Amino acid sequence: MGILERIKDIELEMSRTQKNKATSSHLGALKARLCKLRSELLNPPKAAGSGPGEGFDVVKYGHGRVALIGFPSVGKSTLLSQLTGTESEAAAYEFTTLTCIPGVIHYNDAKIQLLDLPGIIEGASEGKGRGRQVIAVAKSSDLILMVLDACKSEAANSRYAHKDILTRELEAVGLRLNKKPPGIYWKKKKAGGVQLNSTVPGGLTKIDEKTVIRVLQEYKIHHAEVLFREDCDVDQLIDVLEGNRKYVRCLYVYNKVDALTIEEVNTLSRRPDSVCISCYMNLGMDYLLKRVWDAMGLVRVYTKKMGTKPDFEEPVVLSDSRGGIAVKHFCAQLHADLPRQLKYALVWGTSPKHYGQRVGLKHDLEDEDVVQIVKSDRHHYEDGVGRFSTKKRNDPARIQDRQKKEKLKT
Repeated sequence: MGILERIKDIELEMSRTQKNKATSSHLGALKARLCKLRSELLNPPKAAGSGPGEGFDVVKYGHGRVALIGFPSVGKSTLLSQLTGTESEAAAYEFTTLTCIPGVIHYNDAKIQLLDLPGIIEGASEGKGRGRQVIAVAKSSDLILMVLDACKSEAANSRYAHKDILTRELEAVGLRLNKKPPGIYWKKKKAGGVQLNSTVPGGLTKIDEKTVIRVLQEYKIHHAEVLFREDCDVDQLIDVLEGNRKYVRCLYVYNKVDALTIEEVNTLSRRPDSVCISCYMNLGMDYLLKRVWDAMGLVRVYTKKMGTKPDFEEPVVLSDSRGGIAVKHFCAQLHADLPRQLKYALVWGTSPKHYGQRVGLKHDLEDEDVVQIVKSDRHHYEDGVGRFSTKKRNDPARIQDRQKKEKLKT
């Protein structure tokens, strides 16, 4: 029996099983088994002597990467051409784009890489079409723009809407859209069984100890310490045990809103993480770029030397998803040794409490802050202190050599 048949059998058994307290542990074990099979489906073992797999070889460029995900013929190529100026073939028929086409967005003195990926279809998580290659590139992105056709993507009360299908396909391969990692800590032990602890006020309500033990047994873990810092369910526990989940921000871009009424556009625009645009009429592009900038957490920081005006020409762009936005990350971009040479930094802008505030390495910067670096005079400590010093001296190296010899008794 192949992997797909085993997956269908487990899904059929889960659909036939009633959900109650008596079957919760059994359903949790089935979910863990299903996740393991899907991981094997996406990462099949390579045969001996086989060459490298076929994929999209796109080198990372700029201060962030954004991937365009959507069904065929929803306007991804047209959106890429309007935002970056890169020519991507666009036509009225489906599957016009067959490979990954990169482009660069120049916005707020930053360079953002935009990738136009081929359209995916339902069943992409099982390897249909070029779903595996598309999803692999999406996992390496800092932000996902899910491009949807506003005319047919949101059918009334339809569970087969395009947004739900794409979200289900991405979550089946380990992508978690607009979610945070669950507050679960676990550590494998050699003996002692499974110890379940919780810091949640009122206790756990979505999972019990029996279900936790059954899920751990599916991963062949019989001795472990598990700590729940928040009330989580079985799916979140499985995500922590898998350890390969990618938590990424996602914006839902509704294209072709020029064919809708004003009331329908207002309804779509008020949904969480949603943006309404029209590539045909070039509407909403500036607002889309602003939402992309905010979602990626990009921060521009300007440098200033002592006694001079700030340099507003070339800012240092920091990213919350790539590294961080603290002073130590700002110093590391200037020079690798600068964080340990820093004495303090003077910051002007919106992040300090007052202009010219003296801050340390852990201070988080905000957009358009001005930073002046002050180095510490610690060059005489770099080689160690006292007898731990590595600097060559003329003094004897050993203590007994420095002690005077006693006079001979006569």
